[in-house]
Amino acid sequence: MTETEISKFLSLVLRHKPETIGIQLDPNGWADVDTLIDSANNRGIKLDKKTLMHVVETNSKKRFAFNDCFSKIRASQGHSVEIELGYSAQKPPEILYHGTGEKSVISILETGLNKRSRQHVHLSSDMETAVKVGRRHGKPVVFRVLSGKMHDDKFDFFLSDNGVWLTDNVPARYLEADSDYNR
Repeated sequence: MTETEISKFLSLVLRHKPETIGIQLDPNGWADVDTLIDSANNRGIKLDKKTLMHVVETNSKKRFAFNDCFSKIRASQGHSVEIELGYSAQKPPEILYHGTGEKSVISILETGLNKRSRQHVHLSSDMETAVKVGRRHGKPVVFRVLSGKMHDDKFDFFLSDNGVWLTDNVPARYLEADSDYNR
């Protein structure tokens, strides 16, 4: 498997479907590294500790993290399975960004940003990341999120280990389409 394929495999089992290879995540989303490797290998997916560590260390989006003694691994955010990541509420920057595809704009303007099957809405602290995220969904559109105002209005924000801002939802009144996104 390529590094990209391993990363996609890890996203599947650590964010969405651990049962695919017969593992369980603990309440905080951690999987035992040895069990993960054994279960993957038993299902024909070649994986060892060295490869796993390399994929985690070199993943440009830092999607995965090890515990302090490297015996457990988890996804940093983006879960559709119910877990408690243990992040503490933090004050966000005044403005955050959300990238999406052009086809979603009308719905977002009507209903805001909703987490749907995920545990949180994901927000970026920079425009460039939001544009990249939006491109994965077609022609990108970036929304400016008035996160400082939301925080003042008692919405909670969390910062994941890999720098993604998380919140439960963003009502439409806190969104502005950013006209500078198309660079």
